[in-house]
Amino acid sequence: MREPWTARTTRSLRAGAAVAVSTAVLSSCAVQTTALVQDPGTVRIALNGWVGYEASAEVLAHLLEEELDYEVQLMRLDEQPSWQALDQGVLDVIVENWGHEDLLELYGPDGNGTVIDGGPNGNEGKIGWYMPEYLVEEYPGINTLEGLHEHAEVFQTAETGDAGEFLAGDPGFVTQDQGMINAFDLDYEIVYAGSEAAQITEVRNRYANEEPVLFYFYEPQWLFNELDLVRVELPEYEEGCADDPEYVPCDYPVYDLNKIFRVGFAVDGGPAYQLVDNWTWTNADQNEVAGMIADEGMDPAEAAEEWANDNPDVWQEWIPDGTAEDHN
Repeated sequence: MREPWTARTTRSLRAGAAVAVSTAVLSSCAVQTTALVQDPGTVRIALNGWVGYEASAEVLAHLLEEELDYEVQLMRLDEQPSWQALDQGVLDVIVENWGHEDLLELYGPDGNGTVIDGGPNGNEGKIGWYMPEYLVEEYPGINTLEGLHEHAEVFQTAETGDAGEFLAGDPGFVTQDQGMINAFDLDYEIVYAGSEAAQITEVRNRYANEEPVLFYFYEPQWLFNELDLVRVELPEYEEGCADDPEYVPCDYPVYDLNKIFRVGFAVDGGPAYQLVDNWTWTNADQNEVAGMIADEGMDPAEAAEEWANDNPDVWQEWIPDGTAEDHN
């Protein structure tokens, strides 16, 4: 175990300061620049609010620090503010982007020109509706649209009354659930757990008691290694079917998750940019680190270090040619 005060602990405190800087910038009409923003030896990575993202960011932070001798700031921001921070120059990279074509149009080459698509990170993102396998065994066909109509009362809770409950996570996540409920004419009400961690806790509690639960979920996700979950069968996504957010008669698309770079970082980021640009890994890789953090309770930095120690054959090819001191 690490001592209470380490380079990682220091980095976490610096990240808190960086968030304060980004908040000030995002609330200002003018872009503000500081020595922190301009430091070529510092890499600022968005830290969005789900543990899989954190797993990716922590592994990259570990390698940037230990292999290339950079300082790394993990800046805890929601998805859309992360794009704003890239645009205003106080952030360098988003490491796991779920679509957001509207934001790429706004900030990308056809808009402000401040961000670029950094290419795939190797993860395949799948959002959908899920329920425990024991429900399907008790109510065959409940994981279909017909089954959701027929058995809506199974999912009723004190909070939703006569409507079935649909358990969502963070209201800031990518979602089209209300539009799907409208289009499929389902008698369900969305209840937000508030965060990924809170949603997982609620699902695990109900699962342990074999209680009904219908919920928004996604891959990559470590919890699938622990619980037997079944995806609800919905009409497949087709181009344009989700254009009206109030009426979405289809399932979610499959996302090839990608990186988003600040243009200046891509141009002048040196070995740090090259490492993150080279980085791709699998859903299984991410789930391994995320499980250490969320399920085993490991410190995120220690989980990243353990994964790196166990998988040098995976990450060695991400390290660019040259020496660490070249970036200073």
